[in-house]
This record gives sequence, structure tokens and C-alpha cells, in this order.
Amino acid sequence: MPGAFNFSASPFDCLTPGEQRLVRDSVDVAYFPQGATILDIGVAPTHLLVIIKGYVTQMDGTQAVTTYGPDDCFDGRALVAGKASSRFVAAEEVVAYQLARQAVSDLIASNATFGALLFSDLSKKLSALSARRNQHELQSLTMSRVDEAFLRPALFVDADADILSVVKVFQAQRASNVLVRDARDGESRLGIFTATALQRAILDGRPLDQLPVGDLANFSLIEVRHSDQLGDAMAVMLRHRVHRVVVVDDSQNIVGILEALDLFSFLSNQSHQIAVKIEEAADLAGLEAAAAQITRMIMLLYRSGSRINLIATLVQQLNARLFERAWQLIAPPELVANSCLFVMGSEGRGEQLLKTDQDNGLVLRDGYVPPQDLAALCERFSQSLATFGYPPCPGNIMVSNPEWRDTEGNFGRMTRQWLIMPDGDSLMKLAIFMDAHAVCGDVRLLDAVQLGLRQLAVNNDAMLGRFAAAIDAFGSTTGWWNRLLGLGDDDQRLHIKKEGIFPLVHGVRSLALAHRITETSTAARIAALVSQEVLKSEVGADLTDSLHFFMALKLKAGLMELETGKQVTGAIEVARLSSLDRDLLKDTLSVVKRFKTLLHQRFHLDAIG
Repeated sequence: MPGAFNFSASPFDCLTPGEQRLVRDSVDVAYFPQGATILDIGVAPTHLLVIIKGYVTQMDGTQAVTTYGPDDCFDGRALVAGKASSRFVAAEEVVAYQLARQAVSDLIASNATFGALLFSDLSKKLSALSARRNQHELQSLTMSRVDEAFLRPALFVDADADILSVVKVFQAQRASNVLVRDARDGESRLGIFTATALQRAILDGRPLDQLPVGDLANFSLIEVRHSDQLGDAMAVMLRHRVHRVVVVDDSQNIVGILEALDLFSFLSNQSHQIAVKIEEAADLAGLEAAAAQITRMIMLLYRSGSRINLIATLVQQLNARLFERAWQLIAPPELVANSCLFVMGSEGRGEQLLKTDQDNGLVLRDGYVPPQDLAALCERFSQSLATFGYPPCPGNIMVSNPEWRDTEGNFGRMTRQWLIMPDGDSLMKLAIFMDAHAVCGDVRLLDAVQLGLRQLAVNNDAMLGRFAAAIDAFGSTTGWWNRLLGLGDDDQRLHIKKEGIFPLVHGVRSLALAHRITETSTAARIAALVSQEVLKSEVGADLTDSLHFFMALKLKAGLMELETGKQVTGAIEVARLSSLDRDLLKDTLSVVKRFKTLLHQRFHLDAIG
């Protein structure tokens, strides 16, 4: 037998010593010459093959689906299903271990993780990856349930109770809020009165012992479920700008109050402090100090095992608050009220993690006369973001560029022109603008421009085809396999944005434009496309899982570059990938390849010259 079996490669690295002995006792070695068909469609496999030397190509008809190299195994799914659905051909001379079917069945029965990694779909493989992280990552605090944190008891008062009585409840119970039951108008409702609202009560002018608490209570309660994850509760607080949420059980019974201070002391991360610093910043220097802490928060959350989509959501919300506060400090209130500041690109989609180029714009209300120093104000905003660590956009897609600040009417005409006379530059601007997300001002101004754009786009099949064709903008379809396998390429870095993220995101964006979908995040667009039956549910799940895997891999690479003092590129060092990450990367890139085939058919891309 040539050398010892490699138990450090996935999925064999999760086996117990006894299971490893079973493998050693059940394998022999097989040889296949170049061009030989190792496994054909419809054939019932008798062994799982693990490559020692050489490469094997999986074929779907005449098209190569994927390539397997040393330490890779195939075809676990066929072994379980009882027949192969693809053809496997030796791309060069192949030497491989053959592990008997019965041994594989025994391993699957005794080790669920092995079975998941061997033949499950992508989502189950990613779940298995999470299950194999070390214990401190498994117990990521943001993934803990809400009812695992400290919940304060819910105190109830009637709406006609006077404020003085409520203050006595605060003092006696050492509380800062009460829930207010109001049935004064014949309709039962529930609100909340907090210690902060006492200022309004005092300023009201009526004696506190004669002022009903129901007059000043807030009846728009924000709720979370007791079984929700704490990270999601944190995101709810940030989104609604509240310091507490009401916790309910599955039957909608109130079980307590989750205070922000209690939540964040439990989580032990800095996101709350960052949000507070942004809100309380009196000048741009204060905002710069808050912005400097965001990257550290990302690093802490990632290393604690937090879900990548949760990290991205928190970053989007903190960045939006940061940009909003900066614009409020720079622009006069009248300008803020008569405009809409928006961000685009990955920031607009809520998929940005580490700080990247600025992509923003400003829509002005029709008929509003902006201040004469508007250009200077916008230039100051762009320079301030650069100071915060967000470099200027190389394509000058920023409010400091007059093209990206205009009235609602002019913006609408400009975006429609991109559709009517599409060229490479206008389609690129269209793609960026489709991801626009409001961060400050009157969001209706941006909504109106986007609505007109969507209504016109669906009637232009030729434009939609040219728009979608950008999925093929980067290189050949086999280049990334070569880099992944270390074949014939001096640059062993994989640029995951070009090879994986961009074609996936832009393909979904193209389908969203064709079907008038209003969501801006890729995951939300995928969900909408599945809901409209444009995509099958399993395709949607694979695309979402792949996107999040790419984002996590890119973040990991970017954090390593930061730690070593290098410029952040997010490029993946293929040689440093674990066998499991390499396996998952192969799966996710295959998902993208299949998705591109689907897009070629949907938009007739092969007919576009």
C-alpha cells in the first residue's frame, strides 16, 4: 500500500481511532490509466474512492462539472443512492484507495458527521463544519437564546395610574420601566413607560399625581421571542433604536424585559458601545473614534463563531448610523430634510464586512433649492468617510461627484437613460444603483427613483441580457479549478470576489431586476425569487449558503492580512486552506457554475455577441 492513509483530510479527520482501524482494514489500491472511465452514469458503485495521485473529472454530458485531486473522495452520494448520476473520468493516471461499501455504511451509521460531510448537500456540510468548531466557538454568545440572558420581570400598571404612583413602583422595584395596560377606549392595548419619559411628564405641566401614565406611554412595543438568538435581539434593538425589548413565549405570553445593558454585558462585545458613541458624537472626531472600533468588533464576533450574516447585518446598521450622523453633523437640517443620502454596492446590500471603497449618492427633492455650498458640503462628507477608514471610490461614485447628487427628477431620467441606451459604463452604474439603500433623509425620494427604474426594466429583454452577461466578466470558467488544485498557475491566490461572489450576486441581481423585486440584499432577493418560483428552493438554499461561505472565507483572509500589516484584498491563499474548506469551496464554486448555466439559458446569453 503506497504510504499511510491520510486521516487528516476531510471527511476522515472526524473518525475515532476505532473507525480509523476499520478504514485501514477495508481499503485496497486501484490504478486507472489516463482517459479511463472510473464510474459511469447508472452504474452501482461498490467502493468509495480516495485519490492518492492524479486527477479525476466529473462529467455532466460533455461538460466538466468539477475536478478531484489528491485526498479528495468520490462518489459518496452514488454509494448511498445505489447508482451514479455522473461520469467520472481519469484526467491523468490515477492511483486511488478503494474503501468497501460496507465499511462506508458502517462509518455513516456510527458517525453522523462523517456521513454529512461525505454525501450531504451543501447546507448540511456547512452545519457539520459548525459542529466541528471548538467548544468556545460552538457556544458563541450571540447564538445563545434570549431567555439565557438576564430578563427583568415585567411590571404592569393600568393606564389611568398617575405618574407619581409609577415613580414609587420604580423606586420600590428598582425598575426603569413598566408595561401599561390601556382599555380606556374600549380596546385593549399594551404600552411601555420608561424612566426616560419622566422628563416629558415633568415638562407636561400637570401635577404628577394627576397625570395618567397612559397619556405618555409608548404603545408601539418591540418584541422578540424567548427562543430567538441574542444576536438577533441585538440587531432588533439597533434597527429600532430602542434600549429594551419585550420577550414573549411561543404563546405570545410576556416572560420578561430584555434590557440593552443586560444583553450587551452578556455578549461582552462592543457593538452597543459603538452605537452609543455614534449617537452621542458631537463632532466628526468623535465619529472617527467610534468608526475605529468597528473592525475590532468584527474580529471579536468572527472569532467567537458568530454567523456571518449576523455580523454583516450589525456592520450595515452601524455603518448606516455612522454615515447618517456624519451627514447630520455636516449638512444643515433643511438639506437633510429635503434629500436622501444613500449607499450602494456591498454596503447597500448589507454584505460588507471590512471597510471598503465608498459608494454613495444624494437625491434632492424636486423644487428644493440647496445651499450654495452644497459641493463643499459633499466634498467634506467624502473626505470625512476617508478619514474614518473608508477609502474614496476609484470610479468616483460618491456624493462629491456632481453626477451622483441630483434632483429626484434628474436622477430618474439618468437611470432610465442607462436602460434605454445601455453600454458597459451605464450598465455598471445600473448594477451599483440597484443596490442603493437609504441611510439618512427622506427615503421616499430614493424609492421613487428605484420604482421608475424597475417598471421600465422589465420590458427590455435585450437590455436585461446585456446586463446579466456581466456574470462572465472575469476570466475563464476553468481557471479557478486550476488555482484550487494547484495546476499550472503561478498565482496560487483565489480572488473569491471575482470567481464566486460577483457572478452569484450579479446573477441574482439580474433576476431581481427582471422580476421587479424590491429587496436589495442578495439573500432577500434569493428568498423573493424562490417565493415567486423563479428559483427552486434547493437552488436558493445552495446560493444563500454559498454566498455566506464566500463572505466568511473572504473575511478570514482579510483579517489575516490586517494582522500581518498587508493591504486587505480578501484573496484566498489556496495552499493554506484546510481540506474541509477546500472541499466546501469546491462545492460552492460548483454551485456558482451551475447557476451561471441557468442564467445563460434564462437570458439567452450565448446568443449575445
